[in-house]
Amino acid sequence: MSTNSIPAKNDKGKVVVSWTGGKDSCLACYGAISEGFEVSHLLNFSEIQRHCSHDINPDLLYAQAEALGIPLIQKDFTSYEQEFKKVVRDLRNNGGKIDGAVFGHIKTHKNLVDRICEDLGLELIMPLWQRNSEQILNGLIDLGLEVILLSVKADLLGKEWLGRKIDENFIRDLTKHNPSIDPCGENGEFHTFVTDCPLFKNKIKVMESKIVLRGGYWFLEISKFKAERK
Repeated sequence: MSTNSIPAKNDKGKVVVSWTGGKDSCLACYGAISEGFEVSHLLNFSEIQRHCSHDINPDLLYAQAEALGIPLIQKDFTSYEQEFKKVVRDLRNNGGKIDGAVFGHIKTHKNLVDRICEDLGLELIMPLWQRNSEQILNGLIDLGLEVILLSVKADLLGKEWLGRKIDENFIRDLTKHNPSIDPCGENGEFHTFVTDCPLFKNKIKVMESKIVLRGGYWFLEISKFKAERK
């Protein structure tokens, strides 16, 4: 699928996208847009109680949102469900029309997002749900997404995997290293960051970073980056 196949007219309604900065949320966003939905906002949530393995510099998320031309709302939470509902209700109270919500989940959290969407009267859109992990990665590569590993579980993958691009050799190398690891990191083995995609007007280039060990994960902490116009 190319950007040329994305409908010029969005006619399926307005949606919000649960956005992490990683491959799954970006692919889900791409899938929703290609199906004819209009994305009004990207929603990112960070847990107050602990630093998650996929928490990243918010500036990177805003750079992605700028590249997409879609507003980002970033919130801390103690309850993801309650905060998600609050954000959508606030958008609606301010005159926003929200018809659906897009999630990048593949195998988990279905009950949670079912409940959220049912309570809010939203259409649930999950373009990646129960798809094969290898097929997802091959589709990602075919689309031209550029994705790097931002964090890896320290007892499964060494810090040398940080910054590794998901390319044609990724699945082979990952399987050779440890065949039990899901190619999409679906069990929390790693988390990713999208530096470029067909929908981006800017490509994000990492300039400075350092490696830290946090909560059992090796983490690539990006301190300096630039957005390059494509």
